[in-house]
Amino acid sequence: MEATDGRNLFHTGHMHFDPNKATLFGLLLLLLSKKSKNSDFIETDVDTEHSFQYRLLVVRTILLQKLLLSMEMPMAIAGRMFEFICNFYTHNGGVFGLLKRIITFKVVFPRRNAATFVSAVGITDMRTELSKDIVYGDDMYFPALSIMAAKAVYENAAYNKSVIEDTWGMPFLGFKNYWNDYEGKANTQVTLFRDKAADHDTIVVCFRGTEPFNAEDWCTDLDLSWYQFPDIGRVHSGFLKALGLQRNVGFPKSVDPNPSRGAPLAYYDIRDTLTDLFKTYPEAKFIVTGHSLGGALAALFPVILFSHGEQFLLERMQGIYTFGQPRVGDDVFASYMEKNLEKNGTEFRRYVYGNDIVPRVPIDDMFKHYGTCVYTNSRYQATIVEDVPFENYFSILGFIPMHLNAIYELIRSFTIRIKYGSDYKEGWLMFGVRLIGILIPGIVNHGPRDYVNSTRLGKPRRGFFPIPSR
Repeated sequence: MEATDGRNLFHTGHMHFDPNKATLFGLLLLLLSKKSKNSDFIETDVDTEHSFQYRLLVVRTILLQKLLLSMEMPMAIAGRMFEFICNFYTHNGGVFGLLKRIITFKVVFPRRNAATFVSAVGITDMRTELSKDIVYGDDMYFPALSIMAAKAVYENAAYNKSVIEDTWGMPFLGFKNYWNDYEGKANTQVTLFRDKAADHDTIVVCFRGTEPFNAEDWCTDLDLSWYQFPDIGRVHSGFLKALGLQRNVGFPKSVDPNPSRGAPLAYYDIRDTLTDLFKTYPEAKFIVTGHSLGGALAALFPVILFSHGEQFLLERMQGIYTFGQPRVGDDVFASYMEKNLEKNGTEFRRYVYGNDIVPRVPIDDMFKHYGTCVYTNSRYQATIVEDVPFENYFSILGFIPMHLNAIYELIRSFTIRIKYGSDYKEGWLMFGVRLIGILIPGIVNHGPRDYVNSTRLGKPRRGFFPIPSR
């Protein structure tokens, strides 16, 4: 492998965009100047000229981020209200149950940290059971397990423990909040559990993704900022920060204790936890997964292992499965990862459903995808592709097809139960969400529901995927 012999992983170049510092006048100056160093809201050590198209892209992205940040508080409040109302409704047994509880003075008020409390993501898909039709040895076993884990990790710790232990019958290994040095708070969530049976022993590491009412998460997905690393290339800075990048030191082999941090850093704590687990379970392997932003973190976690030469863990890394993952690096980074994953014998599959907007961002041409891309259309037909349709989400050519597809998905809400059974039923809430999809195609496609359906209904024939070398 092209490891860096355990050296400190520190960037040699960077470009950081700060929408909070950007003014309309500053954005106008950027359009008129080819040098990004002339802008107050851009921090960079790269003195290069940029084309007008690139500068226009930066301005559009910054404006969109500023719009999102201006709605940060209203979005958060709306999300909490939506979740409370939905949980209040279900906890009290619907309309008639609520009337009965009001009369008998037994109204239930949901608690956000309870195992029965469901997030906005979970409300749109209440399924908790694993597919009984997909068993170990099937090509789709780990992807189907991974997307259910990626859906569960949007919930609280008690919910994850309950579903993993009581519903799936698997040992729960923990749910943690990890620190972001740059934002000064713990906003990276990970759940770990063990899938143990007679024929396999697999530890699953699952990162939480973009929360629908979290403006900062959406801004991270859209961000064009990057760091450049020797032999690795340019990597999306927001995802690195969420994984544990440290100010002024990057990703050293070991991390010094820092009492100012309110929680551990994700990469280091997960690495050490896995190392301890494999000493206890020497025959076990592990997979890494996540949806949306969580998929980006899952895709980046092995990069640090490769760069640090963590051979003990790399030998046990069985697969990486991401869903609706945004782009994380440039073409040099993509080449670095493909070479190392191939030499390590690690399977990497990136699932994209329909017109999902997130795999098509950031829209800067510098950022590239890599690995095996499994694309599933709105009829849940899966194919391996090099590029998904309308790779640029904002392509004019995609406007009509995307809207027509959103209309089809709305109609499908009424017919999917008839075709596939009650497990795929979509209620009135999901119907309302599909209506939003007609206005903004690709937003609704990003939800875990369609990815769960994709792994179950878009099941390809045996031998569809290349077999890893080990």
